[in-house]
Parts: sequence; C-alpha cells; structure tokens
Amino acid sequence: MSLLKYIEYYIFLEPVAVLFYIAAQFNYKNRETMTCIRKILPNVKDFKAFWKEKGPFAYALTSREYPPVLLEPEEWIFGNDKIAVLKELMQFSQSKMAFVRAPFNPDNKSILRPQDICAWKITHFPEDWNQIVCDAFVPEGHLTRAVTDDIEARGGEDNKEEVEKAFFSLILRQLDEMGYVLLCPRGKSKSAGIRSYLEEWEEDEADAGFL
Repeated sequence: MSLLKYIEYYIFLEPVAVLFYIAAQFNYKNRETMTCIRKILPNVKDFKAFWKEKGPFAYALTSREYPPVLLEPEEWIFGNDKIAVLKELMQFSQSKMAFVRAPFNPDNKSILRPQDICAWKITHFPEDWNQIVCDAFVPEGHLTRAVTDDIEARGGEDNKEEVEKAFFSLILRQLDEMGYVLLCPRGKSKSAGIRSYLEEWEEDEADAGFL
C-alpha cells in the first residue's frame, strides 16, 4: 500500500468503520433492551432461580386465571419495556398485527355499527381476546371510542402512533380485569417489585404441601 493510499485509508475509511461499529453496538443494546423472554415457571423456586440467572427485569407478566389466555399454564413474559411485554403477549410482530383505519365510516348512518366503535382496528387481532372484556376494543380487533377519547384528552392527533399509544395505555390500566398480573417497578427501583408476589406464592405452595 502506497503512503498516499495509507493516509486515505486512515483519514476516510477508519472513521466510517468506527461509525458502523458504534451503530452496531447501539442497535445490539437496543434489541437487548426491547427483547422479551417467555418462560414456564411452575414453582416459586423456579422463578427465583430464573430471576437470579437472567434478571432482574423491569416487568414480569403472567396470568391470574386458569386456563390462561395467550399464555401457556405457568408461563411468564419478562422484559424491560412494558409495551414490548404487551406486544409479546399478543404476538404482535409474529402475527403481523397493525393499527389501521377501519373499513367503514362511523359517521355513515346507513351502516349499522356499535356506537362506541371508532374508525380504527388492529389487523390479525388475537382470536382468544374476542372473549375478553376491555374498554379499548370489541371482538375482531375493532377499537372503541375510549381510544380516541384518550387521544383527545391528551391533545393528540388522530394518527397511528397516537392510536397505538392510547390503546396500550388502556390495556395497561385494565390488565387486572382482563385476567393478567403485571409486576412493575416501585418507587425509584428499575426492576419489578416481586417480593410480595413471591411471598404470597410461597404461602400458597406451603398450604398446598409443595414446600
């Protein structure tokens, strides 16, 4: 390599390589932050062992009912982003779900539609949620006016990003009624508050003779 080429390499190519490396590292860390883990943990000792090995996590979701909906029995979803956890529960990316404008005009009085439906829906909506009662949606993924009301209350615009934000905000507020448990950080903690839940779990196992 000539001296001129050598100088060109370090002046022009080295900074580019460094930038690509930094971008790759950022994307890796971002993927790692957004990634959720699904794990079947039948007993409290299994949970503690998993938490010690893989945790801590900011959020941990499981079912409070049996049979569970969109989960296997004793299955948990762990993650550091609550919306990512909800999307993993729904299998949002895997099922190619999307927020789209509904194929009807709610202002068209010639079409009979429930009064509370808004002009948005989720494609490929989870069939198992058709039996779930929630203010945010009705069967087949049609969204309700509660979603658009939430947007209006925040002064947002009627677009896909705001609809998604409002939808998941409503879901988070009604997870308990929908049959789920979501353990979240408390106070200034960055990890989910699991102590009281595990204590109750241990008491239940002791009463059942599992400990």
